[in-house]
Amino acid sequence: MKRIRLTVAYDGTNYCGWQIQKNGITVEEVLNQTLSKFFKQEIVVIGASRTDSGVHALGNVAVFDAEVTMPPEKISYAINNLLPDDIRIQKSEEVAADFHPRYCDTRKTYEYKIYNAQFPDPTVRLYSHFVYFHLDEEKMQQGANYLVGEHDFKSFCTPKEDVENTVRTIYFINVIREGNMVKININGNGFLYNMVRIIVGSLLKVGMGMIPPEEIKNILEAKDRARAGHKAAACGLTLLHIDYLEEQNE
Repeated sequence: MKRIRLTVAYDGTNYCGWQIQKNGITVEEVLNQTLSKFFKQEIVVIGASRTDSGVHALGNVAVFDAEVTMPPEKISYAINNLLPDDIRIQKSEEVAADFHPRYCDTRKTYEYKIYNAQFPDPTVRLYSHFVYFHLDEEKMQQGANYLVGEHDFKSFCTPKEDVENTVRTIYFINVIREGNMVKININGNGFLYNMVRIIVGSLLKVGMGMIPPEEIKNILEAKDRARAGHKAAACGLTLLHIDYLEEQNE
């Protein structure tokens, strides 16, 4: 029995998120079915990040246990031939039997794209959120700076009964404009339910001049979800990569 780690990229447009749901097909479900068919044994993957419906990924991570005879690095090639075009394995490798993708020290990096123009661009509609009000990216960066560091992000998450600790650390947030596209890159040690999308929704209010940048600090300190902005659309969000710190220090 070997434990195999997969780095998974997917277009989340047609999926009800990562985690198996009763109301529609998910990325996890497709992986389980495909791996089980290929290895002719029941396979259940464990994912590192349970991305929401419509959210994309370039570097989500999943592991599974199976009786594997082929070289682990070749599994990605074989499985990609069976997967739908909107899911692709970027890397497959053997890891220690006790490796768990969620119970390790990690840094996750997300990117949120906002198409900021007078009219929408249909070619980017599935991978960005359209805003026609002009956005001041410099003020958005000023507001984002208040969120860097270790804080209680209760104001910036959708409450869940099974989550008691809402303290997380953000290492950086960069707001960058490239033509009509405004990109928000955020890196942290973990993220609460809808946290990135609520942060983006709050920074959009800053960018449109609805609130000053320093109001982000007040929202953070209030620890009240009602004070923050709306949850930004899922289509603009992509999980870029997950870095495992112990491996980087080896």
